[in-house]
Order: sequence, then structure tokens, then C-alpha cells
Amino acid sequence: MQIHRVQELFKQSPVGQRVSVCGWVRTRRDAKNNFSFLEINDGSCLKNLQIIADGTLENYETEVKKLGTGSSLRVEGVVVASQGKEQAIEIKAERVHVYGFSPEDFPLQKKRHGFDYLRTIAHLRARTNTFGAVTRIRHTLSMAVHDFFHARGFFYVQTPIITANDAEGAGEMFQVTTFDLDKLPRTPEGKVDYAQDFFGRRTSLTVSGQLEGETYAMALGNIYTFGPTFRAENSNTTRHLAEFWMIEPEMAFADLDHNAYIAEEFLKHVIRAVLEQNQEDVHLLDSFVQKGLKESLQNIVAGPFARMTYTDAIEVLEKSGQKFEYPAKWGSSLQTEHERYLTEVHHKRPVILTDYPKEFTAFYMRLNDDKKTVRNMDVLVPQIGEIIGGSQREERYDVLLERMQEAGLKPEDYAFYIDLRKYGTAPHAGFGLGFERLVLLCTGMGNIRDVIPFPRTPGHCEF
Repeated sequence: MQIHRVQELFKQSPVGQRVSVCGWVRTRRDAKNNFSFLEINDGSCLKNLQIIADGTLENYETEVKKLGTGSSLRVEGVVVASQGKEQAIEIKAERVHVYGFSPEDFPLQKKRHGFDYLRTIAHLRARTNTFGAVTRIRHTLSMAVHDFFHARGFFYVQTPIITANDAEGAGEMFQVTTFDLDKLPRTPEGKVDYAQDFFGRRTSLTVSGQLEGETYAMALGNIYTFGPTFRAENSNTTRHLAEFWMIEPEMAFADLDHNAYIAEEFLKHVIRAVLEQNQEDVHLLDSFVQKGLKESLQNIVAGPFARMTYTDAIEVLEKSGQKFEYPAKWGSSLQTEHERYLTEVHHKRPVILTDYPKEFTAFYMRLNDDKKTVRNMDVLVPQIGEIIGGSQREERYDVLLERMQEAGLKPEDYAFYIDLRKYGTAPHAGFGLGFERLVLLCTGMGNIRDVIPFPRTPGHCEF
């Protein structure tokens, strides 16, 4: 008999139909008249499905009455209209097959567990309501990413995880090597001889697929990447991961204005998908994780984002009368407190900030005519702050070389990238979005380690 998913049964309500469902027991309640109520969940949705199991089952006394939270089973029976108010249907069991019992020491009992505790049992936390909801929303967002770009003619390009360049120029990269670290080969000068390594040169895990993505944008027009990236940044905070996923579109013949337009449309599209497809999950998180989550997401998609330059933003912050931990001044990076003030107090909506000082921006961002700022942007949203960073790329051969020299980068290490400006250069733009930041926004979770299945952070690499 075909196995039905619980979500499917709730949608169809096939009363009178004989079905088969599988799942894990959330609760078992024994009644006086020799029958039991089982609440099971198969992960397909937030709701549990109630099973009525009575004493006529051949294994009622030997197995059914011994089922504890976490036990797995298959139930065959008839769908009936529920007498209770909490669900429309339930199943009158004709057969219960137990796959695996769960002893009393199962860590997840019928009570709320703190997120700190759940991180210590990350291999089991997906079985909770909260993490089930987060995972389903993460799935919806993943599908919505591909839907958005595919519908607009973008090509999905898989950029390498192992790379020989540093797209961010920060040097915070995980090195990849097959060397025996106790017997490193050396050059006559005493340096590590990477010519003897697997790739014949020094290699690392990628921090961004942007540079490689640009090579395909210069051939196919519009492309996007969506894959894992790595930062060896020793930051033990609620906002940082060593391994995370990045969404990075690149568009040929595009300027910063078009880049900002696509970023805004993209963000609204994926959030709408969550509001439409994960209503129960959003309601749960709104009730128990972040009050007002649904309303804040609705506000993001409701109207146009505000736009202002970095210079104008600094002026607003300086005149705000607000006491910031880090005073805002021209030439300094904006902190999260500044970004949240702009989105939550001044504009009360998402903000696209543009034209930052060149001193703390990447070498590939197009230099403005004032020689002081670049054609870049950050998309800021309430609660989170920066969620998207992008720019019009520097397409001028000579200016790019100057910017690389200022950044202390060796042109020979980026020969392929420079070639794009040598052979048929064209204006182009793109942006990057940390996927986990997006999941944070759409779930209201307070710690980024709780929106990725297996978080990698300084000092922690379980599984």
C-alpha cells in the first residue's frame, strides 16, 4: 500500500479511505476503555496526525502500549472525521507495525527545550517543532531562489569550492593541502614548497564564487551561483559561521541601479514564497520565537525599499541625537546598530545604501568619478541589518589594476579575472546574499547556528 504523507492527508481529508502512514510518536495517551490515542508526525508539516488504536489490534498490549516519544511506526487504517476540535481527520488503526522503540531516556520529551541544549543534540533537534519549521522554511527559500532566477533567464553556474584566489582579499581562508604537516617540503629559501602539493600551488576553500561567476556572465549574460562558502574568521558570535551558503548573481551590461532593482525583487519573491507556502510554520515561530515575525515579513514585501547614499546615511545618523556604542562618522564602517536605526527608526522599512568610501570596500567595485567612493550597495532590513552586499564591477582594465595594487594584490594571481577586462570588457554588476542570514530573517531565530543543519564554528565541527 502506498505511504501517504501527513500533510497530504490534511489537504485532501479523504474520509472513508484506507491509507498507510509512517512517522514518529510525539505522544501516547491511554484511555480507560482499552484504546490509545497516538500523536504522530512525519516531518511533512507542523501538525501531528492522531491515531486511534484499540485493544483489537493483535500487538496492542505487547507493542502499542509500550510506544514512547520518538518511537517509529507504520499505521494502516481508515481515515475518519475527528470528534475533536484540533484536527479535521484522524485514523482508526487496523494495523500498527513498530519499526523502532524509543526508550525513556530519549532526550526530546513533551516539553519545550532551550536552543542551547538543543545544540548539544543537533542530530536530534530536527525532530522538534521549531527546527522542523526552520528546515521547511529553509527548503522553501532554496526552491524560491532557483525559481526566481530561472524565471528571469539566469543560468545556474556551479563555481569551484577549491580555489587559488581570495575574492574578498581578506586572507581569512581555510587552506587545502595533502601535505603531511609534520614533514612539509621546503624551498631553498625555507618556505613551504607548494609546487609539490596536489594542485601544484597553494589552494584554499572558496570564500565566494563571484570572480569565477563573472567569467560566465561575460559569456552568457546573466548567471547565478548558489553553494557553500567558507571563512576562517575566528568570530564566535550569533551572526557568524565558518561554513555557510551564498547566493551570487552576476549580470552583464548591468549598472548599480539594475543591480539594486534585482536585489529588491529577489528578496520580496523569496519572502512571499515563505508567507504563502509555510503559513503554519511562520505562525509557530511568530508565537514562540519572534513576536511580530509575520507582520515584519509582510512589511518587507508591501512597498518599495528606501534608497540613500552612504554619505546621506552618515548625516542622518549624526543628526539623530541617538547615542550609539560606535559613533557614526564619514569614512567608518556602519555597525549593526546604525543599520537597524536606519531601517527600524528613520525609514521604518528596508533600505538600499549606496556609494561607500573606497577605503573599506573590495578591489573589484567600480570607482566613482569622485575617486573617493565606489558604485556599491548594501541592502539593509529591520532586525537583521545588512543582508545583501553588491556592486557594479570595475570593468576598466587600468583602473582595476590600480585598485589591485592599492589592495596589495598580485595581478598574476588574478590573471583570468584581468583578462575579462582585456577581451571585450563590458559593464556588469552583481550581489551576494548569505543564505543563512536570509533564513534568520524569515524564521526570527536569534542565532545563525540554529538555521543551518550542521553548524561549523570556531572550536566546533561535530558530525
